[in-house]
Amino acid sequence: MTVLILTCPQDVTADLVVAELHERGVPLVRLDPADLPGGADLSAEYVHGDFHCYLSAQGRMVSSRALRSVWVRRPGEPAAHAPDTSAWLSAETAQALYGMLYSTTARWMNHPRQAAQARYKPWQLRVAHHSGFAVPPTLVTTFPRVAEEFTARYGRVVVKSLSGPPRTDPPVALPTTLVEPGTDFAGVAAGPTLFQSYVAKRADVRLTCVGGRLFAARKTSADGQVDGRYGDTGHSWEPVEVPDRIARPVREFMDLAGLAYAAFDFAEDAEGVWWFLECNQGGQFGFVELETGQPIAGAVASWLGAAPVGHG
Repeated sequence: MTVLILTCPQDVTADLVVAELHERGVPLVRLDPADLPGGADLSAEYVHGDFHCYLSAQGRMVSSRALRSVWVRRPGEPAAHAPDTSAWLSAETAQALYGMLYSTTARWMNHPRQAAQARYKPWQLRVAHHSGFAVPPTLVTTFPRVAEEFTARYGRVVVKSLSGPPRTDPPVALPTTLVEPGTDFAGVAAGPTLFQSYVAKRADVRLTCVGGRLFAARKTSADGQVDGRYGDTGHSWEPVEVPDRIARPVREFMDLAGLAYAAFDFAEDAEGVWWFLECNQGGQFGFVELETGQPIAGAVASWLGAAPVGHG
């Protein structure tokens, strides 16, 4: 039984898992959808109620009957590397590839349908509330007056992106930023803006969930630090135990979202409360594993290497 990894060539996190799978003797095919067609090939046949498909990449081939699991790690846009690429060819290739894979009995980490839903931050916040996390008061609005009233009500408020930095060259950084006193909120009308009550944190916590296994790491924050992604705090990531009050809502969130893998970000305040900030269904774990020694890649490999439902 074979593992299919959908990702781009420059993916160090995937490299860690590939090494683990090789050590365990688990066959795998690594495919970047951007290489279809040309650099990779596919074929599927639907006849008399039966179904067979084949994928070939980098000299390796896998059939639908031998497909154990699919890891959607960081795939490129289908047909992006084709000589005559176009929006139409990309759509056709996506239809062929994902339509074939949806027809198999393979396990998904994560299924694209659930992954797409989980990327919506407003939806995440609602599920986080239902799951039992502590969630900072949050507002998403295009009404300047509502934004002004929210800020007045909660005092210290941050503004952050809903979807992350735009894909531009050169890349653009959009750090979470404190709203300054006397801010003019007129610009809110130009596009949906997310405001959130500021958490005075003493540490950032990254919790990685792999098929129910939890790995948490903590990094002490610098005084007054707002966005843990930017700036050197002088501290490293260290392993930390996951409190039961966090483990329960994490597993509830994963069940509600239909995810097999996710990386959660929390802000730990002076009282030790872990405030939910976001859940990244495709979040990196390599930097945490390298600093803490936590066997996250091994956990991913173990999940991918397990037999899918319906197979012995």
